[in-house]
Amino acid sequence: MRYLFEDFALDTDKRELRRGIDAVSVTPQAFDVLLYLVRNRQRVVSKDDLISAIWGGRAISDAALATRLNAARAAIGDTGDQQRLIKTLQRKGFRFIGSVHEIGERDDAAAPNGALQPRLSDKPSIAVLPFQTIPARPEQEYFADGLVDDIITALSRFRTLFVIARNSSFTYKGKAVDIKHVGQELGVRYVLEGSVRKAGTRLRISAQLIDVATGAHLWADRFEGALGNVFDFQDKVALQVVGAIAPEVDRAEIDRASRRRTDNIDAVTAYYRGLPHIRFPTTPQNNEAALRHFEQAIALDPSFAPAYGGAATCIAWRRANKWPGDIVEDNAQVLRIARRLKELGTDDAMALNVVGFLLFWFALDFNGGVEMIERAIHFNPTYGPALHARGLIRGWQGESDAAVADLELALHLSPRDPFNYNAMLGLALAHHNAGRHTEAGEWADKAVRAFPPAFNVGMAQAILCYVGAGRLEDAQKLMVELLRLSPGARRSTVTAPHFSPKLRAELFEAMIKAGLPE
Repeated sequence: MRYLFEDFALDTDKRELRRGIDAVSVTPQAFDVLLYLVRNRQRVVSKDDLISAIWGGRAISDAALATRLNAARAAIGDTGDQQRLIKTLQRKGFRFIGSVHEIGERDDAAAPNGALQPRLSDKPSIAVLPFQTIPARPEQEYFADGLVDDIITALSRFRTLFVIARNSSFTYKGKAVDIKHVGQELGVRYVLEGSVRKAGTRLRISAQLIDVATGAHLWADRFEGALGNVFDFQDKVALQVVGAIAPEVDRAEIDRASRRRTDNIDAVTAYYRGLPHIRFPTTPQNNEAALRHFEQAIALDPSFAPAYGGAATCIAWRRANKWPGDIVEDNAQVLRIARRLKELGTDDAMALNVVGFLLFWFALDFNGGVEMIERAIHFNPTYGPALHARGLIRGWQGESDAAVADLELALHLSPRDPFNYNAMLGLALAHHNAGRHTEAGEWADKAVRAFPPAFNVGMAQAILCYVGAGRLEDAQKLMVELLRLSPGARRSTVTAPHFSPKLRAELFEAMIKAGLPE
């Protein structure tokens, strides 16, 4: 069994701890302490539990126990002051609080769509469904959707929660849903739903937190007041939900999650108006409309970080779809936005992740891009898009287990995400990097079945994994399709600036074997 968390892999069979591709030196007893805490992360482990499990109940001093515990923390880059992964609960014991993914026999089950089968997290897990607009008026839906976006973001700041990403929860928008069915499909214990009535500058919002297993309402509340006071309601919802399902959250975490992004309701409204236009699938016209709203939000509040993230998303859509635009100016704009976010010292995960990924993708600043994505995950540990992005980058750079951990967690956080084919492709590449070629081929199969039309970059990566797995016929079939879509593709046109030099060479060789002409 391997336990994956952050960029660490704890292998019980090899009794080995790795960080990325590097082995981490750890004493046998510190390894045992870490393993016991990870295996029992669903509960608080007492001092007596540890002594019984590690030392067979023999007498051991508090100082000796503290030494082993500190060694376990040091091995995973944690400290007694920071307690990022191993938390001390005074007079109660210790608990491992990091997000863990297990790789073993249980991972063989797959969901019908080819992704991982959703399963309950060992953390309190929640999905926030789209709020209803009352009365149902499409022109007012943007505000309810933006409100839910912000609630999801606020909840994902809590390390103790497992929060389903927006791209999955919003697949239920406009549908009559059975809460138990939603819980099973998304692998969550709790669902938050609500409604919004907006009339001029007045709001009436209701929300209720439901236990999926019993259907019981654990908490319900209503807000009625001026539009400008909606921030108070957002804070209240997040804190009430956390209090109901994760009461052990400490005060510092609550304070961090309650930080205001802006008090300018006009800027927020402009931002909310832009969001629906960049949801998948979008169009060039919608993309330009979204950009105008985001630019208006920035003009109203130049310190409002999410609006910069929205503007960067518009650039990403334009580049990904090869819509008309000025590439040089787009690159310059991404760099300007990155500098501005750095000046603001923002902790907004969406903005940091989008801009960080563009810095890497556009080959403008590889290290700076990765640093921004890491910052997004630091502030929002269950922000699925950032885990997805970091997993892809790790795979492209030749890593394996750390990429697998990120991408499988991203799939669990957003099992109905329309972009999950990218995560599947990333998993194929990550397994290829480790020499697990059978698994790489299987994930490539799942990705290919889910590909959008003319996804040439994805086809090339799948060809690499098929060749590695010895499935030359499958690689050749995919090459035929790639050449049908891009008849001008030649060996001289193969570029993969995001790949490590070793992986780039492997890709080039695989493309030749699959039949790419000179």
